[in-house]
Amino acid sequence: MVTWEDVLELAQELPETEESTSYGRPALKVRGKFVAALRSEPPALVVRCDLEEKPFLLEARPDILFETPHYHGWGYVLVRLEAPRDDVREFLIDSWLLAAPKRLADSLSVE
Repeated sequence: MVTWEDVLELAQELPETEESTSYGRPALKVRGKFVAALRSEPPALVVRCDLEEKPFLLEARPDILFETPHYHGWGYVLVRLEAPRDDVREFLIDSWLLAAPKRLADSLSVE
């Protein structure tokens, strides 16, 4: 199971990412913009996604991605904490790329 400490460790490779809060929950932001947050009910990591791609993501990865009515119609998905660490990393990076300013996003080099 992925923990918040794991998420913080994964975020170290994302420039200018800072630990913060969002609605009282532990969160990550880049230059003040939301990247991810930890939910407790249901336990999950909230990340940004492209709203047009969201239905395809949910259909392709129902084993690890879901949404609640609160996020319906918004560019966010929930990643189950039981998801493999590599998958969490991928969705965290994608979320960061959507939140980061273009020049900063262009500077990211991940493997």
